[in-house]
Amino acid sequence: MAHEGGGEHTGGAQDFHLGPIVITSGHGGHEIGGAHPHWQVGPFVVNSDTMIFTWITMVAVILLGFIAGRAARKKERIPRGFRNLLELIFENLGVQFEQALGAKASRFAPLLITLFLYLMIANWVGLIPGMKSPTSDLNVTFGLAVMVMGIVHLSGMVDKGVFKYLNHFLQPHWAMLPLNLVEEVAKPTTLAFRLFGNILAGEILIVILLILVPAWLPFINSAWLGVSIFVGVIQAFIFTMLSMSYISNAVKDEHHD
Repeated sequence: MAHEGGGEHTGGAQDFHLGPIVITSGHGGHEIGGAHPHWQVGPFVVNSDTMIFTWITMVAVILLGFIAGRAARKKERIPRGFRNLLELIFENLGVQFEQALGAKASRFAPLLITLFLYLMIANWVGLIPGMKSPTSDLNVTFGLAVMVMGIVHLSGMVDKGVFKYLNHFLQPHWAMLPLNLVEEVAKPTTLAFRLFGNILAGEILIVILLILVPAWLPFINSAWLGVSIFVGVIQAFIFTMLSMSYISNAVKDEHHD
């Protein structure tokens, strides 16, 4: 949801850079194009901008965890400031986890809370001029979705046994196997594209607003910035809740915990 401050003039046109995206504004209208800068690592191509901003996000999550740990050790009867905000987030997420996972909530809560914090910060990174959200790269969102589904299936096999877990693909009848497999493929695909599409669209809209909205109407850009912050939290929450739901379905017993 970020932009790079200025633009470049080329033959009467003005270029606005948004990470891998270049929006050219000229007499013929607006044209969007561009590609990621990359590193060649042997046979692999690595999007360098995505990797750098992912590292920045990881450092921010680690620092946040360190600060949260110190705040939790303070003996305050009434939490204040940043600690109060963290407790609000963790308690609300904890309630959701307990309702869905029951006794197994404590087992998956660290993973899900870390995932939520990573996604929230990654979505916000792009709000800083000159930076871009790692989650506006489909490689990142698809990688996270595949990771989640890998944990889902592994947890299901560990909890229920390999054959018993795989047998659920044959339910309610073996003829449903192809449909059940298509559903499993659709889960990471929809997870990845939902997050990617919303974050990338927000970044593009900010740049377009900078082009179209007069400088003397800054409140419009500020309003959209506020919306983008909210959307970043909501998208992180949706991704985390869907991940929780998939894990719950994989590990739940036939009876309640």
